[in-house]
Amino acid sequence: MSRRIRRWNGAVLTVALGGALAAGCGAPGGDAPQAEATGTSPSSASSAPTCGTAPVTLNGYFETGFPVPKDLADEFTKQHPNVTFNIREDQFAVITQNAPRVLADDPPDLMRLPQVSELVKNNLLKNLDGYAKAFGWDSWPASQLQQMRMVPGGKTRGEGSLYAMGLNFSMTGVFYNKKLAAKIGMSEPPATLAELDDALAKAKSAGVPPIAQFNGGATGGLAFPLQDLMAAYGPPGPINDWIFQKPGATIDTPPNLAATRHLEKWIKAGYFWKDVNAVDYATMMSRFIKGEGLFMFNGDWESGNLDKQMPGDVGFFLMPPEREGGGQAAMSAPLTFGISSRAKNADCAAFFLNWVATDAKAREIGVRVGGSHPMGPADAAMPEVKAGTVTASTLEAGAKIGKDNGAMDFIANATGAIYAKSWTPQLQKLVAGQQTPDGLLKSVQSDYTSQVGGS
Repeated sequence: MSRRIRRWNGAVLTVALGGALAAGCGAPGGDAPQAEATGTSPSSASSAPTCGTAPVTLNGYFETGFPVPKDLADEFTKQHPNVTFNIREDQFAVITQNAPRVLADDPPDLMRLPQVSELVKNNLLKNLDGYAKAFGWDSWPASQLQQMRMVPGGKTRGEGSLYAMGLNFSMTGVFYNKKLAAKIGMSEPPATLAELDDALAKAKSAGVPPIAQFNGGATGGLAFPLQDLMAAYGPPGPINDWIFQKPGATIDTPPNLAATRHLEKWIKAGYFWKDVNAVDYATMMSRFIKGEGLFMFNGDWESGNLDKQMPGDVGFFLMPPEREGGGQAAMSAPLTFGISSRAKNADCAAFFLNWVATDAKAREIGVRVGGSHPMGPADAAMPEVKAGTVTASTLEAGAKIGKDNGAMDFIANATGAIYAKSWTPQLQKLVAGQQTPDGLLKSVQSDYTSQVGGS
């Protein structure tokens, strides 16, 4: 029986992400019996959950445009023929707005997750602690799971119970077109922020679009270069504290103000496309592949795609520090998936998530297609990667970030509504000249305080 994929093209459902939603309160993973659906129960002390041998259909709600989950699903079905997937897809901006209602009204077994605190607060996600114990996830490097942990009630992230799992561990940085770089005499990546500024100015003077970026829709992409600039100007710790909702944390700091002013300088210099506020993610990727941009601030999930679409023509580097020899940091987070608290096949879904991190073929797909470091045990074998590829560059950069402890979560993950309701509109206003850097940070912090205070 072949896997079926059904795409959603309907209108976006507008929901109040912070509102109270009626949903069944599922027991923690490892406690709720699933024998009828999967042929096993995680409450059994003798063995970890499996998908059993009876026919199982896993319902998934995935992000469109990213092949890794679907390729993994295909391979899983090859290895476990009794399991097929019924997959619905939407753009991430739509998933961000739809998530509470989908989990409440039409709960999938597996779902690509946006920020999770409100979903946990409203009992929409399954507690995975039982599965973590059964499969041994607690023995993996703690940093892999930290961003998916929540204290009871979804109040503070970074500690507490596990409510999600990653298909891989992604990281962001700067891709660049090597042919366009050669046109401006750039033979190696910039080592400092000043060198990056110089390359942008040279590109503009040479008629080369300096930056390929999107900022349209509900989840704008200027948050990527902004957070990279924040990393260049200041340490990642205070930013993570803000994202994890630590008491007293604020995004309105002197280093972040300097970063936002730097972004505004790039905007006023014309380094972004004039229509950047109307460009969505897919259009950005298409235009970058066509050569309409020297740099692109994006994540390693595109490494495999760029190795295929532009073989040998793309490089990657971490955002350079403000000063030579300074530390480097990057957004680094799992490609997050969760199990609905009312999933019909929770055991099988958890077994799939464990398989993704531990099966040799699954790990190979994660690296080859996704370009990202697999989740899993610290001593798990890494798939071989061809030297000189974008994937090799991103994996090397990820190892450096891990060694330097420079990983940050994404500023858009601070609350469920902060990305669509605050960061994106404020950055769109900055592009349009309707907002100042100081006003942007104060506005975002005000929205954050209201959302966190009301949670």
